[in-house]
Amino acid sequence: MKGILSVDEEVINGFERIAQHYPDKAALFYLGEKFTYAQLREMIYRFATALYEIGVKDNDKVMLYIPNCPQWLIAFLAIQKIGGIPVPTSPIYTPFEISYQLNDSGAETIICQDTNFGYVREVFAKTPLKRVISTNLVDLLPRWKKAIGWFFNRVPYGVVEKGKDVYFLNDLLKMYPPQPPKVQINPREHLAYILYTGGTTGVPKGVPGTHSGMVSYVKDYYEVIEGYVSEGNDRFLLVNPLYHIMASGMCMGIALTLGNPTVLMPVPNVDAILEAIRKYSITLLLGVPTLYRMILENDRLSMYDLSSLKYCWCGGDVLPVEVFNRFKELTGLSLYQVYGSTEVGHLCLSSMGEEPTPQSLGIPFASREVKIVDPETLEEVPEGEVGELLVTSEYILDYWNKPEETAESFVWIGDKRWYRMGDYVKRNEKGELVYVDRRADVIKHKGYRVSASEIEAVLQDHEAVIGACAVGVADEKVGERIKAIVVLKEDARGVSAAELIRFCRERLAPYKVPQYIEFRDMLPKSKVGKLLRREIRDEERRRQA
Repeated sequence: MKGILSVDEEVINGFERIAQHYPDKAALFYLGEKFTYAQLREMIYRFATALYEIGVKDNDKVMLYIPNCPQWLIAFLAIQKIGGIPVPTSPIYTPFEISYQLNDSGAETIICQDTNFGYVREVFAKTPLKRVISTNLVDLLPRWKKAIGWFFNRVPYGVVEKGKDVYFLNDLLKMYPPQPPKVQINPREHLAYILYTGGTTGVPKGVPGTHSGMVSYVKDYYEVIEGYVSEGNDRFLLVNPLYHIMASGMCMGIALTLGNPTVLMPVPNVDAILEAIRKYSITLLLGVPTLYRMILENDRLSMYDLSSLKYCWCGGDVLPVEVFNRFKELTGLSLYQVYGSTEVGHLCLSSMGEEPTPQSLGIPFASREVKIVDPETLEEVPEGEVGELLVTSEYILDYWNKPEETAESFVWIGDKRWYRMGDYVKRNEKGELVYVDRRADVIKHKGYRVSASEIEAVLQDHEAVIGACAVGVADEKVGERIKAIVVLKEDARGVSAAELIRFCRERLAPYKVPQYIEFRDMLPKSKVGKLLRREIRDEERRRQA
């Protein structure tokens, strides 16, 4: 593999080698436009030069406040090229959220979409910001395509106030040559990014990662996918947000450093996704369970040709068995798992040489070491039994400026420091990790440990249910009573709580059946689509108080 990396290299090196070998090969497709490796490399170098000339230097933090687009990848790699540290964040965050992250990270530069410029201007004086670089989703498209987008009002845009501290990304690409300065980077020590966790437990925590840390799991990808994913003959569709470690890591691991073109989509529109699979003969797809459920519930699914697909990965949340089974039934394709966390990076992929199961996460990567322990004693559990997953690696760092949170999330066992994943798993006879549940999502009822996700999967198997959340409500007699919050499909009629409880009784042991069901219009989700059970639990506690 020409783009294969060593852990003593910078993240961009694998991309640069592929660009050297295949300069005229497509690297990206975006809104119908093709960008070759040579074009993408030139824009990265031009932007790296521009950043340096306007004041971004070694170890400076630069926030990426834009959605999926070529500019995201250009900026991410250009910042690293000159020794800067990207701070990716969600483009739908509020001024309050970005203000916190700017102050916490110390970022002095922000690259934002023009539609978010007002938010940035609002927080500018309250943060370390010195400069703003604005861009639009269609900045890098030909003029005629832009004109069509403007004419039919299909392109969102915002008003950007000009000033000495405001730059336009397109102007910078034209003004500066592709000659970035040479910067000495120690990959094992130099940070390649600071990513922020979703913040479902208190304030968001910055998670730094070195170049070697990111390269380590990209390199691990090669070992798992070798013989299954090609070098240059596959096509990857990416709709998951690049500011999330799952998407950025996989984009580097199976696409940009292997010469496989990436079809990049700014928003997850299901019909557009299905059409892109047909149009570009997509072979590789990444999604979260919600995306696959949306695909399955699309009335026009049978109209699209998905025959080019070879491998589909799912991550970011628990994969319901019914989604796994229905996807296999309707498409003939299995859903492989991708598993990890912001703190440890990518940890494992489902084994490629055999049929996956919904709960099997795969064998841990060579660069990571795992233990399965009793959460109270931290003693390893017997082989095959369920326990909390701990992970260690030389590449895992402390939270950014959060020593107390670091102490709560990491434990020392012997001479090694381990991160507590908060997930309950076990090993099967093949050595694969098998997901059981999230520690925070285990309900204790009558001495039993009840899986919240198991109850939710059963409820979501009901033809009238589109979403479900199970929580424990404190009760002195039984520990916790089980309550389910349910969202019905728009056309559902006459579905009662009693019917859903009967439905659960037919599929669950008695101690797992919800005692109460509440109907709502929607469930709380994080910025990356994860169900926020903790918000529901906290709400129930406040009601009791």
